[in-house]
Amino acid sequence: MQMLAPTSIYRHTKIRINSERSTQFIDLTDGLEALVAEAGICFGFVNVQTLHTTTAIVVNELEPLLLSDFATLLENAAPRDAGYRHDDVRIRTVNVTPGERLNGHAHCRALLLGPSACLNVIDGKLLLGRWQRVFMAELDGPRAREISVLILGEGGR
Repeated sequence: MQMLAPTSIYRHTKIRINSERSTQFIDLTDGLEALVAEAGICFGFVNVQTLHTTTAIVVNELEPLLLSDFATLLENAAPRDAGYRHDDVRIRTVNVTPGERLNGHAHCRALLLGPSACLNVIDGKLLLGRWQRVFMAELDGPRAREISVLILGEGGR
């Protein structure tokens, strides 16, 4: 019986998302699983990275009350109306754009969560725990967003 050598595989894609609310948890899991299947990877990694400073990537449970609690936690940690120096364009001189949003709260929330998640692929499937799902956390919506997905590993099942 002849054994086939594993094939190195890498794929990169960008996912475009339009959020609908100021704070929103958008489930990416099914789309990521489809990308893994399409790539034909058997063992490897999927790195999911947001390309924005007011979004985050998180892994947690898809349960509406938990997601509501999470939004409340973020509001308590970095309240929208706390008064952020980032929002004072009279004193801020870096990265100021016309019509800028007051979003210091969203930047602070993103710092608490992180911009990416690296996930294992085992036997051609995204390895997640029983209740785990992968979310983009929108912290300054509604807006058009982009997520970078890099798949690396071996094929040849």
